[in-house]
Amino acid sequence: MQAGARAELERLFRREMDAAGVSFGEVSVWSTPRRLALVARDLPDATAAVSEEAKGPPEGAPDAAIDGFCRKNGVTREQLELRDVKGRQTWFAVIERPGRRTAEVLAQAIPAIVRDFAWPKSMRWGAASLSTESPRWVRPLSGIVALFGEEVVACRVGGIEAGATTFGHRFHHPGPITIGGAHDYAEKLRACHVVLDHAEREEIIRAGAARLAAEAGLTLVADEGLVIENAGLTEYPVPLLGRFDEAFLDVPPEVIQLTARVNQKYSVCNDAAGKLANAFVCTANIDATDGGAAIVEGNRKVLAARLADARFFWEQDRKTPLAEHAKKLERITFHEKLGTVADKVERVAKLARWLAEEGIVKGADPDLAEQAARLAKADLVSEMVGEFPELQGLMGGYYARAEGLPQEVADAIRDHYKPVGQGDAVPTAPVTVAVSLADKLDTLVGFFAIDEKPTGSKDPFALRRAAISVIRVITENELRVSLGGLLFSLVRDAMHYLILKHRPGLMRKVRDLHPDLSERQCWEIFWSVESNRDDLGEGLHPAEVEFALLFFLAERLKVQQREAGVRHDLIDAVFALGNEDDLVRLLARVKALQAYIDTPEGADLLAAYKRAANILKKEDWQGPEAEIARTGEEDPLALVDDPELAAVVQAKMAQKREGVSYEAEPAEKALMDALEDAEPRARAAVGQEDFAGAMAALAGLREPIDRFFIEVTVNDEDETRRRQRLALLGRFRDAVRQVADFDRIEG
Repeated sequence: MQAGARAELERLFRREMDAAGVSFGEVSVWSTPRRLALVARDLPDATAAVSEEAKGPPEGAPDAAIDGFCRKNGVTREQLELRDVKGRQTWFAVIERPGRRTAEVLAQAIPAIVRDFAWPKSMRWGAASLSTESPRWVRPLSGIVALFGEEVVACRVGGIEAGATTFGHRFHHPGPITIGGAHDYAEKLRACHVVLDHAEREEIIRAGAARLAAEAGLTLVADEGLVIENAGLTEYPVPLLGRFDEAFLDVPPEVIQLTARVNQKYSVCNDAAGKLANAFVCTANIDATDGGAAIVEGNRKVLAARLADARFFWEQDRKTPLAEHAKKLERITFHEKLGTVADKVERVAKLARWLAEEGIVKGADPDLAEQAARLAKADLVSEMVGEFPELQGLMGGYYARAEGLPQEVADAIRDHYKPVGQGDAVPTAPVTVAVSLADKLDTLVGFFAIDEKPTGSKDPFALRRAAISVIRVITENELRVSLGGLLFSLVRDAMHYLILKHRPGLMRKVRDLHPDLSERQCWEIFWSVESNRDDLGEGLHPAEVEFALLFFLAERLKVQQREAGVRHDLIDAVFALGNEDDLVRLLARVKALQAYIDTPEGADLLAAYKRAANILKKEDWQGPEAEIARTGEEDPLALVDDPELAAVVQAKMAQKREGVSYEAEPAEKALMDALEDAEPRARAAVGQEDFAGAMAALAGLREPIDRFFIEVTVNDEDETRRRQRLALLGRFRDAVRQVADFDRIEG
């Protein structure tokens, strides 16, 4: 809250000063557990006088309009002036606003700041709290110091008069202190054991803890969040090093660190070998006369009690195999429509096995993948994870190793939640990859199947994070899979599950009508009937879910790649091809495209493509398919009855394949030759996933197409020439589209 409060105080101060026309220089804002302070420098003694003008009604307007204008601006009729506005006489009011003493401005601003201050949580207090008009603050407000120079700003907030008196450290100097002004505020507090600057307190804790650890031959485990928290809890921080019983080191180090951090706000240390040591660093808020020995001993006792609880959980949980723990997952609801956590585990286990068997996750043993998936959520019912939910997965891995399960299974249980955030490592072990991917895909598909998609800023089931994780697992492990095909299968399985779980009677009707069909065929019949979808309460067809999920993943991919410097329009351009849903290949194609488009040559080719595409669109050029649509025949010779005429047509077609039916202009012939060379080379390069090679092949079209536009008239008066040239531009457009849909590229 303190960081937010500092920002809020500065924001409101600036708002009030700007509204009053008070200029100022540097602003410093500080906070401690007991005080929130702002010092603004270089304020003027008074605001400048201001002359303002207001335009009123025209001359001859009704008296009521003129009188209302005068009242609004605080002037009389005699003070109005007539001025010419576009040939019409109009009344103007000139308002002279005298300057105000800055102290008066501050006296009005301070109560407004307190009144409008936004705390995440706040309270009223005392007898005044019976009224909703009483002030609200994070804790009861006990004093206000308000000084302009050395002058007290006379103001009152909630019955508290502003003054020049504050109090020092709660223990070292509990008496009152008189502040002379901004120049001595921080130093007088320092003399009374209050370090006002939060950043300075953080550095005292950070440096002091590291020094104590080094003096003991240890290394402090860095924890910046804990440093900030302890700085916010103390006004005079004093780091102290303590020791706990080495016997507790039998407990996993993450448990010890979390126990010390969450429950006691302690840092921990590693020994010279990099292993957790039986040492902790606490932060006192007092400079004890005994060097802190009593404080350390008291903290050691409290930590020992916490660690004893953790050791008890560790020992108790290991008495029950993970498979037995997993049975208790039937009692935990994952989601009302998606069943229990045990139901989810069953789905994830089947999917993890399938990903391994199909070779999507290469090197993953199907049996180990399924075993790991069935045990991955078992630690959710353990005592340790019940106390520390942050350890889910991690404790399962420890329990699996203690139980003697295969290393691959233990690692998969430990890491299957990864990657949790953008900076988290992506799992690479095959079994872990299979379980991690299966878990996240099941979550995404399940919630989309029941129409629980993220909306706006709301994402209660963290589906955006799950989508980013799926993308990272696939791309960073280079898993070659058709995303569309994968979702096609998973969505249908999910919808099938929903039917069997929520409307088994409807499926029985279909089976009774079609006893010879398989369950999957019956299911397809079920979904072909609109009323069945409505009866299920979702109204969604599997195809709708697949499209929504694929679009969602595409949007997440653009967000993720934007941070890596990849343009979103290029991702759209490749997706628009309609046949590219292998994420590894898609990103390779996008990166090759961006590397070329960002060059001057690439920009020229893009401009030429857009010019060609615009011409074709304007001319409504449909290509060879238009002739098929007109005649209904794919074979143009099918309508030729005369054998001799057929021979003539055949010869004419051969002539057209070799070039055109007229003498082509040099620039026209050059573009034909360039296309003859570039088209097959680009096609072959795309087939070999050499997208840089494909772009290099297309780069050879830049000069010929530029020359074509300069030297050749596309819309020739001769209809044959016009159509041939439009067809040539169509070939150019289609050749470029082998890599991406350039229509989607900005520029």
